Amino acid sequence: MRRTPSASHFPVSLFATPGETHQDVFYTVPRAGHLIAGPDHHIRRDHFPGHEWILCLRGKGWLRIAGRSYEVSAGQWVWINCHHPHEHGAHHTDPWEVLWIRTEGPRLARLADLLSVAHAPIFVGFNSSAASPLYLEIFTLMQSSSPDAPAFIHAAVARLLALAVSARQRLPHEPAVPPVLTRAVQHMKLFYFQQHRVSDLAARSSLSPSHFSRLFKTAFGTSPIDWLRRERISHAKRRLTESSDPIKEIAAQVGYSDPFFFSKDFRKLTGFTPGAYRRRENPVSGPVSPHHPSSSP
Repeated sequence: MRRTPSASHFPVSLFATPGETHQDVFYTVPRAGHLIAGPDHHIRRDHFPGHEWILCLRGKGWLRIAGRSYEVSAGQWVWINCHHPHEHGAHHTDPWEVLWIRTEGPRLARLADLLSVAHAPIFVGFNSSAASPLYLEIFTLMQSSSPDAPAFIHAAVARLLALAVSARQRLPHEPAVPPVLTRAVQHMKLFYFQQHRVSDLAARSSLSPSHFSRLFKTAFGTSPIDWLRRERISHAKRRLTESSDPIKEIAAQVGYSDPFFFSKDFRKLTGFTPGAYRRRENPVSGPVSPHHPSSSP
């Protein structure tokens, strides 16, 4: 039986400062470590640079994102897009032991969208036995003075991504939608730029507004209107990175009649203004991110 530690400790805790050239073209790892958590382990952030990839070796942990809670067990892999509010920690009676890296790089946010990380941050069926050596390889490379180390770190991160893609291909990319909600959800997806009232959406499901809202929150962990806001912001992200349209026009394209409220919502859900997000995601302009003190899982 594994002995539960009384407090968290880090057998490995690493920092790095990748150069600008490497940040432009490589996946980089500015922070990484090995954590043996105690029952006290708990991290909560509104937003933070990068994406954290946590491999649970033993014990259990938990994760809370976008109003939904998840349990993490040994052998599972977690992807946290730190640019959005998130919270995670160790199970109080069986605290987890994890390997983790915080990675940054070109188009990671798009990859997260492709793999439905926002809806399913836990990768069940992930090949943890293949992943563990990659984490250890990254730890060694972060401490190396070799000029080739950044390229090898990039390669190791890419192999972790390949394992994530392989695991996710075995699972549906979207959460199961209760059949009674299907028509309303499809309508919001198709016409996200239109105004919607809960009463109209409920009528599409032949439910009362209160019953519809309860079922929706159970299925998606949030209200229909909050879900729609996030859908609009996701489309806005794509328009900001793929077009040169003025921000005022993009606000209207995704359903906001007032650019001020669009900017306010965008910043609340992403941690960036629309202009800063566009510059950050545009490799020509270079990354833009708010200043944060360093932190660990």
